[in-house]
Amino acid sequence: MSYEIWSPDSWRLRVAAQQPNYPDEGSLQQVLHALRRMPPLVTSWEVDRLTGQLAAAAAGEAWVLQGGDCAESFADCEAERIAAKLKVLLQMSLVLVYGSRRRVVRVGRIAGQYAKPRSQELETRGELTLPCFRGDIVNRPGFTLADRQPDPQLMLRGYERSALTLNFIRALSEGGFADLHHPENWDLTWVDHAQESHRYQRIVAALGDAIRFMETIAPVTPADLRRVEFYTSHEALLLPYEEALTRRSIRGTGWYNLGTHFPWIGERTRRLDGAHVEYLRGLRNPIGVKIGPNIEPDELLELVRILNPENQPGRLSLIHRLGADRVAASLPRFVDVITQHQQHVLWICDPMHGNTVNTGSGHKTRRFDDIVRELKTSFAIHRQSGTRQSGVHLELTGDNVTECIGGPRGLTEGDLSTAYQSILDPRLNYDQAMEIAFAISEELANG
Repeated sequence: MSYEIWSPDSWRLRVAAQQPNYPDEGSLQQVLHALRRMPPLVTSWEVDRLTGQLAAAAAGEAWVLQGGDCAESFADCEAERIAAKLKVLLQMSLVLVYGSRRRVVRVGRIAGQYAKPRSQELETRGELTLPCFRGDIVNRPGFTLADRQPDPQLMLRGYERSALTLNFIRALSEGGFADLHHPENWDLTWVDHAQESHRYQRIVAALGDAIRFMETIAPVTPADLRRVEFYTSHEALLLPYEEALTRRSIRGTGWYNLGTHFPWIGERTRRLDGAHVEYLRGLRNPIGVKIGPNIEPDELLELVRILNPENQPGRLSLIHRLGADRVAASLPRFVDVITQHQQHVLWICDPMHGNTVNTGSGHKTRRFDDIVRELKTSFAIHRQSGTRQSGVHLELTGDNVTECIGGPRGLTEGDLSTAYQSILDPRLNYDQAMEIAFAISEELANG
């Protein structure tokens, strides 16, 4: 199979998994035409800067913190919820910077994570069977035929919500919200009980002393103390939408998906001859690919060579999502084949998706202990292999949810119904996310 000729629409010659069937082709084409005329959401300069920072992370000079909702909701595009997600990621990154003495590259699952792959095409409730819900950008969660009919107009709403979210994030990042002199801006109002919060406040106090000392001996304040770079990411699942936001750089440096900084391919859509691999291989963006335990090492090697043919550092992240019980058997085989063939990749651990279980009450959940166990096992495997784990990929929220079992508050299965708000997969709450940050910080401090 030839991979030499690429264009933003060459994916249409391949089998495209996980795509909705739009009933009105004319309406679909009108929406795509409108999207192609819209301004880009990010710039190629930002994208290239992220690639450089990911290369630095792969070299051990930084750490990648990627996190956010499993699937964004249009209804969550509001100031308080967006700020809450940033607050959690900023607090986590401060813990990581303090413990590891490394820069943190902050990447949100935000401003575009509106489409989700599904294991089943249909959903049955009682005697009624309808198409499954594929995310707000495709159809609606209500269980009626009208709700579940794919609607191309939702792509326009997805673009608009992404633009609004990005605009607010940029305003916060540049306007003093992220100023290290005022980390109190990052406090969540409902957090007043957590042990992790007290540990975090001790770090804030120590960093405040360090900043005051530095400014005493060097009166010029570095700009990095007053602002923060924050990048966006989402799964490049809905290919017509992604194609419509793919633009040629005005600098002549190639084609970019300018709907996000960091698109990734999911475990269900990483087929070597599939449309998603074909689409992402031609982009100049740094890209990720989710790797589960069922991929063979030779297949992984070929996938890496297709997606990063120039073997460019920072270009490709392998986001392994293996599960706590399978990581020890699977990850060493993957690391060995990549190392043996001297491929430049960034290793990121996703300890969430391989540890999802269903409860008797009908909730999907994840056990906090399994999440931590997979994360720590991954660190140990990379140390033994002489490679480097350079990032983590988490589903988390700034809301006070009870979706994952265990953690600092000792949540049980009986607590899930208290505040289970996710429309799809369970997320870490504040206490759990901060405990993860402290665990990673300790691993990084130990080398």
